[in-house]
Amino acid sequence: MAKTQAAKKPPSKNELLANIAAATGLTKKDIAAVLNALQEEIRKSLTRGPGVFVLPGLLKIEKKKIPPRPARKNVMVFGQLRDIPARPASTKIQVKALKGLKEMVLGQKK
Repeated sequence: MAKTQAAKKPPSKNELLANIAAATGLTKKDIAAVLNALQEEIRKSLTRGPGVFVLPGLLKIEKKKIPPRPARKNVMVFGQLRDIPARPASTKIQVKALKGLKEMVLGQKK
């Protein structure tokens, strides 16, 4: 048997829908509806909800609030002072791979 070659680029949305449809026997329209519902659940959880969305065994998406940082002076290696400007508060999105995804991709099973 010949080994399948790794794809040079990630699958497009259409290719992803076709692959899932072939694996599950569902229609592309049904799968698109599921993905849209998942996207809406993620949006609700991160905006109005707890700020965390977990796809069990795969990933965790968190909304992190970064506090403002005041302006300050920094001493460089040679003793020179450098002004570091203030930074306003911001919000970041953090995506963490969970154990199941790490085992699937890296092949490490403990």
